[in-house]
This record gives sequence, C-alpha cells and structure tokens, in this order.
Amino acid sequence: MSVTTTTHLNFRGAAREALDFYQSVFGGRVVAVTYRDAGTVQDENEAGWVMWGEVVGDSGFHVMAYDVPSRLPWNQGEQPFFVSVRGDDTDEISALWRKLAEGSTVVQPLAAAPWAPLYGMLTDRFGVTWVLDVTAPYRG
Repeated sequence: MSVTTTTHLNFRGAAREALDFYQSVFGGRVVAVTYRDAGTVQDENEAGWVMWGEVVGDSGFHVMAYDVPSRLPWNQGEQPFFVSVRGDDTDEISALWRKLAEGSTVVQPLAAAPWAPLYGMLTDRFGVTWVLDVTAPYRG
C-alpha cells in the first residue's frame, strides 16, 4: 500500500491552458478529462472544461487541475487548490477518509465514481479541502 499527496489546482475555464503551460515548463504528459468525456455535463457551455487533469513528469513533478463549474462557488484567491490523496487500496483510503471527516464538511461523499473505485471531497475543520480517491487506469 502507498499513498501520495499532490497539489490540485482549481480554475474556472483555464485548467487545460494551465496544464499545457506546466507541461511546457516541467515536461511529462498531460491527461485531461472534460465534463463531456465523463458524461457529467450540467452546463453545455462548460462541457469542454477539465473535470480532472494532471501533468506527470519523468522528474517526479506532478500537479492536478480542474475547472470549477459555475454552479459551485469559486474565487481565484480564496480556494485556489485542494490536497489530493491517492492510493490503490480502498480500505486504506476509506480509513483516511473517516479520520479526516471528523469535524469536516463533506462536499462529495466517499463513494464509487465513474472514473474511480472511490472518490470523495471534504473540507476539514481547518478549512483545507481534501480530495481522496482510489486510483484506476485511465481509459480515455
């Protein structure tokens, strides 16, 4: 079992541009899944926005990003990032979730998602937003 943390940057319509920029700086590969790709479009104007994206470089550089949909609050200076915790063991991620959830506000309950065996988001009692998920191979 292993767990990693990754900086998860939040944008409103600029995630793909940011991922491409970071790739040009650090190298590696970009993966970007749009709301359309995931079948979760709620606003057709945002269908091409990034629901989940990352740059992973051979150097070990790793950053994730997504476009916050307009139906959710977002302010560039108030919640510019999440801490993403990824692992390959559902029991381990579930145990971490239970501990972090004490005194938190659950944004998205930890549950199976179309893109991951488990995915959840919460804001802890200190105001830090965490995304926990179990990794799955990308089949885009």
